[in-house]
Amino acid sequence: MKGPEPGTKGAPHKVVAQNKKARHDYTIEDVYEAGIVLTGTEVKSLRQGRASLVDAYADIRDGEAWMHGVHIPEYTEGTWNNHTPRRVRKLLLHREEIERLVGKTKESGAALIPLTLYFKDGRAKVEVALARGRKAHDKRQVLAERDAAKEIRNAMGRNAKGMRAERRARR
Repeated sequence: MKGPEPGTKGAPHKVVAQNKKARHDYTIEDVYEAGIVLTGTEVKSLRQGRASLVDAYADIRDGEAWMHGVHIPEYTEGTWNNHTPRRVRKLLLHREEIERLVGKTKESGAALIPLTLYFKDGRAKVEVALARGRKAHDKRQVLAERDAAKEIRNAMGRNAKGMRAERRARR
């Protein structure tokens, strides 16, 4: 077996949920990795790969970071002490990171958006991005640039394949 066992140090991340729409709707300026304070049934539900970051955001109140709108469904085998699916969850960041985020969000009007929820070394983590909202015309421009880059890559690939075919035909 190659590489370390899943769930051990050095193993790849086990991604639970991604907010793909965030990269389309926002310009990502900076990304931070944060831990999350979870209950036992939330962790078990996440391990089953069940979560949604749609409409999720983070804010900072009283020097602490909080994540709102993340949907972690109730654990099916949970009992009376099951969690509520959309509760506010505390994010674990270093004090300097929180102070930096407070300054950037107040001065520039940027938002904190969760991008990815995953397990790293057996602990639940979230990638939180400092992001600025895009206007509709900006979104169209980004899509046009992406399409143009894709066409260039495809054309270069076709060209390289054609060159190989020509060399084989000459032999």
